[in-house]
Amino acid sequence: MYRSKIAGIGRYVPENVYTNDDLSRFMETSDAWIRERTGIEERRFADRNNETTTTMGIEAAKIAMERAGTTAAEIDFIVFATLSPDYYFPGCGVLLQREMGMKEIGALDVRNQCSGFVYALSVADQFIKTGMYRNILVVGSEKHSFAMDFETRSRNVSVIFGDGAGAVVLQRSEDNQRGILSTHLHSDGGDAEILAMYYPGSHANKWLKDKPAFPEQELGGLFMTPEILESGAALPFMDGPSVFKKAVIKFPEVIREALEANGLTEKDIDLLVPHQANLRISQYVQQLLSLTDDQVFNNIQKYGNTTAASVPLALCEAWEAGKIQPGDLVCLAAFGSGFTWASALLRW
Repeated sequence: MYRSKIAGIGRYVPENVYTNDDLSRFMETSDAWIRERTGIEERRFADRNNETTTTMGIEAAKIAMERAGTTAAEIDFIVFATLSPDYYFPGCGVLLQREMGMKEIGALDVRNQCSGFVYALSVADQFIKTGMYRNILVVGSEKHSFAMDFETRSRNVSVIFGDGAGAVVLQRSEDNQRGILSTHLHSDGGDAEILAMYYPGSHANKWLKDKPAFPEQELGGLFMTPEILESGAALPFMDGPSVFKKAVIKFPEVIREALEANGLTEKDIDLLVPHQANLRISQYVQQLLSLTDDQVFNNIQKYGNTTAASVPLALCEAWEAGKIQPGDLVCLAAFGSGFTWASALLRW
């Protein structure tokens, strides 16, 4: 069994900055309302015509590969995490492979929403541990802004999310003392519908009550109908308080699981990089684990929740700021729609 390490890391955020006051021009909200509930001050939105989930992922990947000293020809496999792909299908992995001129390597798309990057990192880690691959590009990228509703009816969702990307090159390591120590993945679909985007979909209302029905016909039909669009049922839905209650339980659970698996405790953590879901969640988890401000990194204030991109984006920014040094114990943790949650423990 080999060990894998993060050999290079990169990030990308669009130039367009939207403050809370900017959003108040489109909906009934305010800077104070958003800060109090989420801790967010501003976020980045991609150029609607020239930036995509894939192109942002590519920009982050280029930086990660340069820092790892690898070329496109040396990448053996791609794992691309996103909930906002360029197309319904195919996924972004093959689009990145094409645009970066890579060989005919495998490309896997991960749809685990906010937990997507940690899941993707775990998948890549297994491939390297078994000796199948040497260099894997792991990307988390999101373009939320194109699918959000910037009206008052959707403000509990649309004020939270932003666009951006992060990427790492995961590489086989000869150092058994450093690299990814372990990863831990979980899911519980019992409350899948309280944080979801139902349409376009093929469920035919099996799981949903009081939602527009698909046309009654023997064969065929549409993922979307005029009735679905007019009702607003195609917009993302989130029961914020329920998500919060679940997150503050599962976040510390999966962090402690990673520590216990390696014979460590909360005091051993040099830096916790949580998924940037909500600053209030991160602060609550920090308090539960008795961690200091220096042990937790948050950047949701500047970027909002970038879902699958948030962990690598925050990890990269923390590293660039000198908050991660060789030998540091770094814990990554995420919780999101599904529900899914995950953690990864690394010796940098």
